[in-house]
Amino acid sequence: MDSYEYNGVKIDNTFAEAFPMKVVRVIITAENYEWALNSAISMTGFATSVIACGCEASIESRLDAKVTPDHRPGFSVLLFSMSGKELAKQLENRVGQCVLTCPTTSVFNGFEVGELVNLSKNLRFFGDGWQISKVMNHKRYWRIPTMDGEFLGEESAKLKKGVGGGNLLILAKDVSSALKIAEAGVASIKTIPNVITPFPGGVVRSGSKVGSKYKSLLASTNDKFCPSLKNLVDNSELSPNIGSVMEIVIDGVTEKDVFIAMKKSMKVMLDLGKSSGLIRLSAGNYGGKLGPYHFHLGKIFQEI
Repeated sequence: MDSYEYNGVKIDNTFAEAFPMKVVRVIITAENYEWALNSAISMTGFATSVIACGCEASIESRLDAKVTPDHRPGFSVLLFSMSGKELAKQLENRVGQCVLTCPTTSVFNGFEVGELVNLSKNLRFFGDGWQISKVMNHKRYWRIPTMDGEFLGEESAKLKKGVGGGNLLILAKDVSSALKIAEAGVASIKTIPNVITPFPGGVVRSGSKVGSKYKSLLASTNDKFCPSLKNLVDNSELSPNIGSVMEIVIDGVTEKDVFIAMKKSMKVMLDLGKSSGLIRLSAGNYGGKLGPYHFHLGKIFQEI
């Protein structure tokens, strides 16, 4: 079967190709949600793609004070990278510059199991000898004097295997329609644990293909999905009634988490139907040659 159809929307019989990554979760707390959010937003800035940012990161969820280690309001954050070494580097740099610096914040590991990496172990030296540690429940914490009082940080975080690059392509009649549909899809994903959508607002307009006419570039615009090029490129993927394409990229702690996020997002967008301006749903892949995780839209659709 070349495609499926639901509520007047075509679903391509294709798959999203995703990759093994490393992931770490940290919990940021503060005096109130506003300051925890300020820190979390700063820490996850410039973290849309490993291509140039070193990691992919975003806020996972808002946490009630009842469930955080120090019983203060906070947020959980997920960071992904292709290598554990790079992820550990990104984690330390971002915590040091965006959490330690933020008024009233503390930082904690968010995974129960995994490979230990430094969280506050080296940041303690900022205390210039005045820092002190305490071990509670077999975990070491560092208290670092700061001008607002003190910074509390767990010594280590735990890194584990993750999955990055689940995706959905939204093909719509125009930009406004595509954006509203994508926003609905992203909003549904934000209700699910263990996943993030790392691009701005969770949506990507600059989908890419591997390679370029310029030797210095590893990736370039996905011309077959560019509406302004549909009459200029060979084998355009777009029919005359498609005026805009946007993409949702999903990173998850496990393969199942990504599948669940894609399923929920697809359901929400398909329920909007053809009347919303949605014409097709598709996905990006590399022919199955690069990533071992294949999320087939047909299989997902059959479970909706």
